[in-house]
Amino acid sequence: MKTKLEFGKVEPAAYHAMMELENYVRASGLDKTLVELIKTRASQINGCAFCIDMHTKDARHAGETEQRLYALSAWKETPFFTPQERAALTLTEAVTQISKHGVPDAVYEEVSHYFTPEQIVKLLMAIVAINAWNRLCIATQIVPGSYQVKAAA
Repeated sequence: MKTKLEFGKVEPAAYHAMMELENYVRASGLDKTLVELIKTRASQINGCAFCIDMHTKDARHAGETEQRLYALSAWKETPFFTPQERAALTLTEAVTQISKHGVPDAVYEEVSHYFTPEQIVKLLMAIVAINAWNRLCIATQIVPGSYQVKAAA
């Protein structure tokens, strides 16, 4: 396998624009493991191997368990996730698959039990960001496997 197009090298300004959104998400105050679960679940739905590889590594580094990562694709059938995480994962799935049914009112009602309106916007931005990254990585065929977790600065 070979990457089709290294978009960050070809058009650095486009990459930097995406990184601004990513930096917003990182600085949002959302729980790091929750964000990694969101990123991994959206990447599973979208079939982005590079992002699945990256975000499972980042999740483990942030303290996520192997058991929960292995079960993430079937999270609804497991007892491993908190009600708050379940609400965030429900929102992630609805937004990622928005063309199927939109985002039903029941999803907003559920997520609003656990998150403030400001936190919901931050969750939405995390979901939008990973969906954009997934599309870029799939479209340019970025090869998975080489990503290494960066040490905290």
